[in-house]
Amino acid sequence: MRCNLPWFSRNAMAMGAVALSVGVLAACSGGGSSSPSAGASAPADTGPITIGASLSLTPPSGNFTADGKAFERGYQLWAKDVNAHGGLLGRQVVLKILDNQSSPNQVVTDYQTLISTDHVDLTFGPFSSLLTTPASMVAAHNGYAFIEGAGGAPAVFDAASNQADHNTFDVSLPVEDTIMPFVDYIAQLPKSTRDGLTAAYPMASDPFADPPVQLAEQKLSALKVRTVSFSGIPNPFQEVPASYPVAAAAVAAVHPDIVVLGSTDVPTVQAFMKVFEQKNYTPKMFIAASGPDQGAAFTSAVGAGNAAGVMVPDGWYPGFRNSASQAMVSEYVKLHGGSASGVNADVAEAYSVGQVTAAAIKATGGTDNTKIIQYLHSGATIQTVQGPVQFNSLGENVAAAAFVFQWQDNGTKFVQVLPQGSQNGSVSILATKPAWAVTTTG
Repeated sequence: MRCNLPWFSRNAMAMGAVALSVGVLAACSGGGSSSPSAGASAPADTGPITIGASLSLTPPSGNFTADGKAFERGYQLWAKDVNAHGGLLGRQVVLKILDNQSSPNQVVTDYQTLISTDHVDLTFGPFSSLLTTPASMVAAHNGYAFIEGAGGAPAVFDAASNQADHNTFDVSLPVEDTIMPFVDYIAQLPKSTRDGLTAAYPMASDPFADPPVQLAEQKLSALKVRTVSFSGIPNPFQEVPASYPVAAAAVAAVHPDIVVLGSTDVPTVQAFMKVFEQKNYTPKMFIAASGPDQGAAFTSAVGAGNAAGVMVPDGWYPGFRNSASQAMVSEYVKLHGGSASGVNADVAEAYSVGQVTAAAIKATGGTDNTKIIQYLHSGATIQTVQGPVQFNSLGENVAAAAFVFQWQDNGTKFVQVLPQGSQNGSVSILATKPAWAVTTTG
């Protein structure tokens, strides 16, 4: 449970609202809806259960195509497994997936089509908080539960529709909490060591990248880790490639011991590392919100030797010690080839969405969206390939696991280092980042 961690996100205490009565939850879930219990399933239904989703499957509008395709595979693998075992309540599952091309406008159109024209029974979410927020508003307006796996930014849960209807449920780790294992690690250092540390928190202007960095700064400052300011640029900085080297140079000029980077992709991290190397500045500890988790795409961009010591958070990895996860990974490799280490975390997020939905259908005896919303707010714990799922009143998974990974052995191994302890599957953390290798980044 996340409540066992020394730090809480700004919404963790909302778990107390689970004590709300079923009647109140029903009122909340239906209050903003234009049609009651849309997609509801009559007891006599024997036809397929249709589930609609909109994913980023083709260019050119956005950058989420790879993630969207991985999500599609995760959804499809879950449906395949369910149908192979007789379906849900004796009914086969049919997926209807539309292509939003990473466009917020198109994702709205897609969910309007899925609900009002195609009359799907249930909806799954898209990839990214950027697309989840507008999509969840459509679902709320029509009285649908909106179960998703990649919309964990605070903006998703703070959306007016979710505040009113409480219909959004993210099965994955809340974005804001992803860097907390690193904060816990710093908290466990001797006070004499911790008090002398300095840190900088550069971040791209992005709803995914910023919240974990902002929370890390708040918590590390409370631990007497001194924030060092860098001048000459706004922070968050503009999320365009031209701004990355300028921001990186400003950070390098103040030489912080720790850099917590609010990055969205490999190019952001690559640009910072290149400038740091050019300025002969190596932070003692370097953790980025996103990018270093992209395997060969990351090491080939920055140079394997330079990757050594770099850390990144995530909520799942292919070696996760969970029997359901291991079975899913094995089946995925058989279907799509490659190796276990190449299975994208998006696949597990999507598969978990299906598992939570299946649990709700079985518990409520059908696909009535109002009943599913009530059940998911009941405090029930559901087991998934990502671990336990339990929702607070805002739809955040307060039981989600959080991990931090690090490149080690001269950038040839990507290993889990936090939380500490072999019982968690972790290896010893490389406490000080090695100096930049001869290989030049970028």
